[in-house]
Formats: sequence, C-alpha cells, structure tokens
Amino acid sequence: MPTPYGSRGGMAFSADELRVLRRALAIALQPDPVTPSAGPLGPDRAEEVQDCLRLAEAVDEAVREGGRLRAFLLDELARYRAALPGATVGYLEQLQGALAAGYEPLAEDLAALRALCGSAAGGGEATRRARC
Repeated sequence: MPTPYGSRGGMAFSADELRVLRRALAIALQPDPVTPSAGPLGPDRAEEVQDCLRLAEAVDEAVREGGRLRAFLLDELARYRAALPGATVGYLEQLQGALAAGYEPLAEDLAALRALCGSAAGGGEATRRARC
C-alpha cells in the first residue's frame, strides 16, 4: 500500500506499485482507446485490471491516512497552543513544522506568538531574542 509521505500529500510507492502505476498510465495515455476483444479478458489483461483496482484502493486509503495525519498534527498544534506558556518550545516546534507544510496561521496562533514575544524571558532566551 502506498504510504503518506510528509504532511503535504506526498506518497511513497513500492516497486510493484510503481510498475502497476506505470502500466495504468501507459494505457490511459494511448491515443487510441483500448477496445475489449470479444469474449473474456485474457489472463494477463484481467490481472492488469485487478492490479489497477487494488492500486486505486490503496491510493485512496493512503489519501485518507494522509488526511488523518494532517488532522492529527493540527489538533496537536492546538493542544500545544492551549498549554502555553508552559509548552512554548513544543508549540514553536509544532508551528514551525506546520508552516513548512503550508499551514496558514490562525488568529489564535498570531495572538499566541504576540503573547510569547511580550513575556519575560530567561537569560538564554533573552540572548537568543536579541540576536534575531
């Protein structure tokens, strides 16, 4: 089964899945439509059809899994935001990952960042903020 890769909708395929995908694309890109011959499909053709159907089902499942992963990551970001200021480091890591994946910050994220910037900082953090 293809597996979701990252949080931007990428997928990783096995060698067999790529073989089936290449064959399905080759069939789809033929300039002449494929016309079934009279009678039952040959064993090779029937196997190709089954392979394509299995791959389509696996891709659909991987897309659903990717959606569940994105939903989980956004929920995780919201949990860290709700735990501020105690979860500052974790929240900033989650937010940075979400932004890298194309997340557009919500008003709550911007308010949380403003509140964090206005809060007092220890020696190490104050030095880091001074460098930025």
